[in-house]
Amino acid sequence: MLLELNIKDFAIIDELILTLDEGLIIFTGETGAGKSIIIDAVEVLLGGRAESAMIRTGADTALIEGTFQLPSIYQDELLSLLSKEELLDDTDTLVLNREIRTAGRNVSRINGRSVSTAFLRQIGEYLIDIHGQSEHLSLLKVSQQIDLLDRYASTNNTEGFTEQASAYRKVYDDLQYTLKEIANLQQSEKDAARLSDLLRYQITEIETASLLDNEDLELKEEHNRLANSEGLAKHTKDALDLIDRNDQDIPDISELLGQLSDSLLKLQRLDPSKSDLLNKVQALLDQTSELTSQLYNYLDKIEFNPARLAQVETRLALVESLKKKYGGSISEVNRFGESAKEQLESITNTSEKLDELRIKQKRLQKEISKLGQTISEIRQKTAKDLETKITAELKTLQMAGAQFKVTIEQQPDPNGIILDQGDRVAYYPNGIDQVEFLVETNPGEGFKPLAKIASGGETSRLMLALKYILANADHIPTLIFDEIDQGIGGRAGGVVGKKLWQLSSNHQVLCITHLPQLAVYGSQHFNVEKQLHLERTITRVNLLSGDSQVNELASMFGSISENTIQSARELLQNIQKN
Repeated sequence: MLLELNIKDFAIIDELILTLDEGLIIFTGETGAGKSIIIDAVEVLLGGRAESAMIRTGADTALIEGTFQLPSIYQDELLSLLSKEELLDDTDTLVLNREIRTAGRNVSRINGRSVSTAFLRQIGEYLIDIHGQSEHLSLLKVSQQIDLLDRYASTNNTEGFTEQASAYRKVYDDLQYTLKEIANLQQSEKDAARLSDLLRYQITEIETASLLDNEDLELKEEHNRLANSEGLAKHTKDALDLIDRNDQDIPDISELLGQLSDSLLKLQRLDPSKSDLLNKVQALLDQTSELTSQLYNYLDKIEFNPARLAQVETRLALVESLKKKYGGSISEVNRFGESAKEQLESITNTSEKLDELRIKQKRLQKEISKLGQTISEIRQKTAKDLETKITAELKTLQMAGAQFKVTIEQQPDPNGIILDQGDRVAYYPNGIDQVEFLVETNPGEGFKPLAKIASGGETSRLMLALKYILANADHIPTLIFDEIDQGIGGRAGGVVGKKLWQLSSNHQVLCITHLPQLAVYGSQHFNVEKQLHLERTITRVNLLSGDSQVNELASMFGSISENTIQSARELLQNIQKN
């Protein structure tokens, strides 16, 4: 509910702070005092249209702020919305703020942080519903009327409506998911032939190549040897010639090392302490022998083979081509081939999967048709009950000739579900029905949609009748009725007041009225008046109690006198007795 409302520099309101309680809250005052301006400010706060003309003359900015206690029925949903936008500071209260500027963009805030006006409006719909001289009428929205009818059915759980509706939604969601799968597979099927040919070609190309891990590295090494065989052989022979030369005139390394060994052997005999030098030479001789063996082995492997070189070059070209197409390495190429096999298998099974899904689709459509028709029958019975009760309420509200009607229809759809009688109709997340509330305000005029009602007073009283009957079904915590007494007399005003008071047991109700018979039911009573201050018109709001409330009620009967004061006291006494 609305705990506090702060308004500054809005129209003729310079500064206003209202602290509001639960129950029925009444606003009274002379015409033009600013009662409806307060309602206009609330509408702007909830995301309504804001214009610079609303700013008080001489000010640059108008500020409107409301502090709300979060309704428990919507708390989880509201918390989810606010958490997604990181706007949650307190799980019990919520602060909405609207700033209208003469220059620059208007600003909307929730809990002190800027939000879009659309989001502010979305949050506001959970908090307050305004009826009367405004456009913020939730019951006039056809899209919400089926929800209200369903809430009424759920409140009484007519013929297990809650369970039936839950089962329907579960089947509906399953059907939507199945249809999405079918659509995806059908789209894939269109390209299946072309894609299958491409995948088969890719798989064959990769499998035929039979690439081995690190094969490209080995091929490059072999290619290097084959391409440079002549140079490799020449350099190897030159090295061997230095080590093991067959020329008696020029000694080779081995012969020189042998001569060095003989000299050091003689040195050792004369000086045994130098035996380590002989050991070093012997080690060099052993290493030279091993090096010679390795060079001869290497020379034997060097071959000049143009045919093999061509084979290696061809294989290398194939490997590099596949790497360029399917991955940067042989392992990636092979992985691509495995993935292509899996994709081809999936495409191959598409037809079988589609057949299975279409069977499931038909089964779910039969289930949703049965559940949808059951829900529709419950709605028809619920609608009759609602029509009777609201029509009766309208009579008590001085609309004796008015009739209320609920139309429930199905929309033909060639792609919809089949009903028992063979018709194909559209289906929705909440069933197969389209619901609309109609009213005939005067006999013979015919039934019209709620939005077509011309009289503001009739609209307000119809809203009150609907709200009164649907009180348990409607979870919006705060209701505002602007001059709901328009066009009715004192006796009817008392009836309206009593109904508003009864409605306030489940809602916080704010009401602007000119009838004392209605105003007397308020648990809080505010007087709104215009004053002249420093040659400027301002609005002042005063909380009434005791004598001040009696005087206000008396003035609503006419000029204050002993008779009107007595009438006011009698009204209060009668209410207190009841």
